[in-house]
Amino acid sequence: MCSSEELDYPQKLLDYQRGFFISKTVFTACELGVFDLLHEAKEPISAAAVASQLSTSEDGMERLLDACVGLKLVKVDLKNNKGYYSNNEISTVYLVKSSPRTLYHMMMYYSKTVYMCWHFLPQAIREGKNQYERALGISAKDVFEAIYSSEEEMLTFMYNMDSIWKINGKDVIQAFDLSTYRTVYDLGGCSGALAKQLVSTYNESTVTIMDLPKVVQTAKKHFVTDKDQHIHFLEGDFFNDPIPEADLFVMARIIHDWTEEKCLQLLRKIYQSCRSGGGVLLVEVLLNEDRSGPVISQLFSLNMLVQTEGKERTPSEYTSLLADSGFRDIEVKVTGKIYDAILGRK
Repeated sequence: MCSSEELDYPQKLLDYQRGFFISKTVFTACELGVFDLLHEAKEPISAAAVASQLSTSEDGMERLLDACVGLKLVKVDLKNNKGYYSNNEISTVYLVKSSPRTLYHMMMYYSKTVYMCWHFLPQAIREGKNQYERALGISAKDVFEAIYSSEEEMLTFMYNMDSIWKINGKDVIQAFDLSTYRTVYDLGGCSGALAKQLVSTYNESTVTIMDLPKVVQTAKKHFVTDKDQHIHFLEGDFFNDPIPEADLFVMARIIHDWTEEKCLQLLRKIYQSCRSGGGVLLVEVLLNEDRSGPVISQLFSLNMLVQTEGKERTPSEYTSLLADSGFRDIEVKVTGKIYDAILGRK
């Protein structure tokens, strides 16, 4: 039950109401290059200096910087009643574009794509379908074509996917002992970030990334180097092209994109290509069995509504999909982070 204080002053609701203020502030600071400039400056600088170099108003930039201070992403030193700003450790590691662990590209994807789609959440609820056409002027089936229309667009999307597995990949790869699986196919493996995690953990395994031709070509050019000797590529569409035989198939954030019918179609196809004793590893956001949470999973499921034809699922729903496709001895491991792991065996 709510306390009388909560009913008198609904702080939680007020925080929810203003939630998008925070995300859009961070997105804007990234887009304008605030964190990059503060990083390059090497020492604290004034709002006027930041505004001058980024071609913004001084007043607007000072307010943005102060908000970033309040969000604990920027530090401020006062000298003669004037603020001088610098990055803190979090922004240096995760928001500076050149950082090896940057989330800059993820922020830009959320700002320019996800945020736009969520504007039409009421329509998505009413209609039960994604909102790409309203938000971005393109149909869902043309999304990937739009993403891959230029190398710049493709790189933004791939860097976004790459950053996810740099901070979540180790947990899902180590959720199960995968050391007995020597030949691995990462279906829709994009930049190869998860494949790298797998190879670094199980150095006797070889991982082949199967993805669309443009993705493979870009990954080879920008993400996977000659040092990654245990990582290979195969150009193809896993729905329409043959899937080679392997010990283990990895699908990270793939199944949640699709309807039950398409999920079963793909999983049954994988089962046929899976060697006896092999398996399939799904990496997804999990809902509680009673759908009471976690709230991030519930929000992600709404996101799948506005962006795809899929949804987030409970452990039993993933277990059912795998069992109906022929897999057995299915295990679910909750990592305590955003993404969890489900392993089915043949």
